[in-house]
This record gives sequence, structure tokens and C-alpha cells, in this order.
Amino acid sequence: MSGTGEEAGFGELRAGHLGVRIATTPAEVDAAQALRYRVFYEEMGAQADAAAIRARRDIDEFDAVADHLLVINHERGQGPDAVVGTYRLIRRSAAARIGRFYTASEFDIGPLLALPGEILELGRSCVEADHRTRGTLQLLWRGIAAYVFRHKIDLMFGCASLHGTDLDALAPVLTYLHAHHLAPEPLRPRALPERHVEMARLDPARLDLRAVQNELPPLVKGYLRLGGFVGDGAVLDRPFNTTDICVVVKTALITDKYHKHYERRLGWAEAG
Repeated sequence: MSGTGEEAGFGELRAGHLGVRIATTPAEVDAAQALRYRVFYEEMGAQADAAAIRARRDIDEFDAVADHLLVINHERGQGPDAVVGTYRLIRRSAAARIGRFYTASEFDIGPLLALPGEILELGRSCVEADHRTRGTLQLLWRGIAAYVFRHKIDLMFGCASLHGTDLDALAPVLTYLHAHHLAPEPLRPRALPERHVEMARLDPARLDLRAVQNELPPLVKGYLRLGGFVGDGAVLDRPFNTTDICVVVKTALITDKYHKHYERRLGWAEAG
């Protein structure tokens, strides 16, 4: 891990019996990797290699330098079974330890790397099936907001996944994102040439916008509500049975909201 919970995180934020915080021990990171395996491989149909099958863990080299955001169900105690959600967070300094961000395997993120200030890669997000509620998602976002606030993150980015690799089925969503949420040129990642899949697949004027917006994954909707953008081109990730887009979010809005919430908690109104 790139730091202990106290050094890299923000303590724990609670909402009823659920809490969100940064993993502080190898056992907690292991619990996040086990959850990722259950969701990505057993539920979503990703193709596991022999090592992953033996370990029943989703592990890669980026885990060692990342901070791992956890949602914990305290009704299940404090052990591995209590981890019901996770998000992997990698700052610029952490990525430098292995020479790159994960996203760079699919997208040219040169425009983002050239920006001054702190940037944060988000990835490997998943939530246990029976905890996929609005409340859990909001708690994850509170955790990300607190992390962004603590580390003065200027911009977040990462690969966001659309389930499946059927481009005809995904054409309305891909076309909508390209037509309505394409990142400005100075912030625009591009799918690597050898992996580039065209997103503008249909006539945007013929889209049923309400239907398309209802098809967006909840996390993508969350990025867009924060004023997020997408890069140019998608990438097929067949081992994970997904079609990936690159999402970019300036953090000014999320940090402003969290700053107001943080001030209220330190002041007169103890919240959640």
C-alpha cells in the first residue's frame, strides 16, 4: 500500500452500519482482492488465469502501490467478510513507483500527465451484489471526496467499464457519451491506436436520450453528474468481458461539496 489509513486516508466515515475508509492492513487489501474476484470473475464472467483461480483473488502489480478504499458492513464484524465494496486509488507519486498508471495500457493519457498538480486514477471498483444500493454508492463517493480533499487532487480519471463486448448492443451508449460528454481537447485521452474502437456508431439525433441514460452504469452516471467527460475511443477488454471508456473529472465540484460537509461536521451539525 502507498500509505497507512491514517497517512493516506481520512479516518472512517459512517452511515448507519456501513463505514468507508482506506485499508490499513494487508489482510484488508486481501479482502478487497477477494471481493473483486467474486464480482469480476464469478459474477461478471471475466476470464481468470491459473494463478487467479488458485488464489481466488484479483491481483495485479498496481495493488502494491495503491490505496484501497473499503466499504465495511460492521454488522458482519471486522473480518474479511465485512468488506462489501472497494475502489482502487492511485496518485501520481504511487504510479511513478512502477512507471505508469493502469489506464495507460488502454489509453494515451499524455494530456493528463502533462497537467500540473495532483492527479488520481480510480479503478477496480466493485460492490457485493446485496449491497448495490444508492446508499452504498453515496458512501463510496463520500470516501472519494474525502480522499480528494485530503490530498488536494485536481483531477481524477480512470477506465470505466460497460458490461459486455457486443458493440451493436452498446452503440447507443457509446454514441451518446461521444456526442454529449467528450472531453475538451486539452483534457482528452485517446484510446491507443491499436486498441481504438469508434464510439460514434449511430446518428446522435436519433437516440432515445432517456432510454440511453437509463442504461448507463451507476458509476458512469456518478462521474457525469460531477461534470465528468469521456475520452475519444473505447477499448475492448475481452478478458474482463467489458468495453472500457476513459473518464476524466475535474475535482473542483466534488471538493467544494465535501468542504462544506466537512465544515458542518467540525462545526455545529454532526452528520452521518
